Amino acid sequence: MTSILTNTSSMVALQTLKGINSNLNQVQSEISTGKSVASAKDNSAIWAISKVMESDVLGFQAISDSLSLGESTVAVARQASETVTDLLTQMKEKIVAAQEDNVDRTKIQTDIAALKDQIDSVVSAAQFNGLNLVDGSTAGADILASLDRDASGGVSSSSITVAAQNLSTGGYAAKAAFTNSDGVSTNADTFATTLAQGSTAAETVEIADITYAAGDKISISIGDQTVSHTVTEDEVAASKTHDLIAASLKSKIDGLGIVGLKVDFTADDGTNDAQLDISSEAAAYSAGPPEVFATLADLTISGQFTNAGSGGLGALSTIDVSDATGAANALGTIETLIQTGIDAAAAFGSAEGRIETQASFISNLTDSLKAGIGSMVDADMEEASAKLQALQVQQQLGIQSLSIANQSPQSVLSLFQ
Repeated sequence: MTSILTNTSSMVALQTLKGINSNLNQVQSEISTGKSVASAKDNSAIWAISKVMESDVLGFQAISDSLSLGESTVAVARQASETVTDLLTQMKEKIVAAQEDNVDRTKIQTDIAALKDQIDSVVSAAQFNGLNLVDGSTAGADILASLDRDASGGVSSSSITVAAQNLSTGGYAAKAAFTNSDGVSTNADTFATTLAQGSTAAETVEIADITYAAGDKISISIGDQTVSHTVTEDEVAASKTHDLIAASLKSKIDGLGIVGLKVDFTADDGTNDAQLDISSEAAAYSAGPPEVFATLADLTISGQFTNAGSGGLGALSTIDVSDATGAANALGTIETLIQTGIDAAAAFGSAEGRIETQASFISNLTDSLKAGIGSMVDADMEEASAKLQALQVQQQLGIQSLSIANQSPQSVLSLFQ
């Protein structure tokens, strides 16, 4: 039946053409925007996920900037620590020269004072964007390192903590921590002596019964190894703090594992202060292998006290090589200070390496997130091009089909002629 009121063929052709035009608009949108999911109406679930990931990418880009700033700050501190260590090594050369009697110790002391001033200059200048990690002005820095998103969508930040290393030279207060120690004629904060190869006589070190504060530190160097003890609040409250310090130092010296070395601890008996007797084990020399002799060949033993209020290099103020006793004591002091500089440089180097690794990871992670977002929302341009050509042909055919369908009612006129 042919009807002039209802043209079914025209309606079908029209709906087909509308579908083709809708698909054509979608493909043209993909080509113009480069995205298959450009808005929430295209695919709400994929669009929501992509927007969350895009916000994370922006966050990680900010973290990358933070890591760059932190790495530069730590690099300045590391370079300062290495420079200070080099200057302390130069100072050691001067101190060693002062051990000779036939030298002008006054001029050597002048050179040492100049090196100390240079250390002060280096420490003061070692700042980046106002943050100085070596002058004792801060406890450290937290460097933003990552954003962590859990399964529920919660986000938290994590940081890399870089501890400051105090290399300032001020704030030293003498307490005469060593008494009647070999190499020390009076109470002092330093001492230096030598344990001769094969000797069974003990070198005695006495830790004084003085008023200690939490944070006070006593270091003892044996050869090229150093142990130290930092006084705690609980030890300050104890009745005999110096006994606890000496016992701790004995345990740490034993832990060095120096073959043939013997350390005895004697608590304060009211006559002598807490006492460490450092000697060679006779049995090791009578029955031990030849390398034992080489291990204990003339071991230098030295000590250094540093009060809690001083900088990490505050003990520089105790160095005075103007006389023979001061020159001998300075050897122990400088060894401890050099170790402080080395430890600081090593700590900053480790932190800088970790920051560099994290920065590389964040960069790679950001690239991976961008690639993931692209795989979800970016249009396949080759596929879009093929679809566009096919839909354009379909559109032309649809228009022609609609034109033919619209002409059908006109054929009815021939029935009335």
